[in-house]
Amino acid sequence: MGSTSSKPSSSAPHVWKGPSQPGVSQNLVESLETSNETDVSRLQSLELHIQERVGAELKRLWAEEADTLREAQQKLSAEPADQQGESEPKQQPAAGPSRHEVSRAIDDLRARLEERRQVRQLPDGVEKARSEVVRCLRENDRRPLDCWREVEAFREEVRRLEKGWVNKVVS
Repeated sequence: MGSTSSKPSSSAPHVWKGPSQPGVSQNLVESLETSNETDVSRLQSLELHIQERVGAELKRLWAEEADTLREAQQKLSAEPADQQGESEPKQQPAAGPSRHEVSRAIDDLRARLEERRQVRQLPDGVEKARSEVVRCLRENDRRPLDCWREVEAFREEVRRLEKGWVNKVVS
């Protein structure tokens, strides 16, 4: 069993014969055979071409950026000269608040923030549950998982506090 094949292999292997020769010219075949260009050399030339194009584009962008910067500097240097020759200072368009107005606004915001920063006292139940968790963790510093009851009690107190706050806000 299995020592002989189930089909006799008397036929020769099948060779496909197309209707005609492939459509490649003899000149192309000769040029490929005589070419000393390899895949590596083609990749290197392609890489050099890409680097040249990127370099040229960077030079163009740098020149454009330099022109823009030069124009902006000329505009800025021309404005004070125009204003110095006039007897009355020229009104500039409102560019925004002055430095003093901004610092005043910052001081006002700081004062409002300090007023809001006041910490409210925790209800006694939450504070007691919190201190129990801290006490348990200090006593069981090597076994913090033994404090699960205290942690659950603290969570329950916080849930009650949050629920009361939500009810107060919603109503």
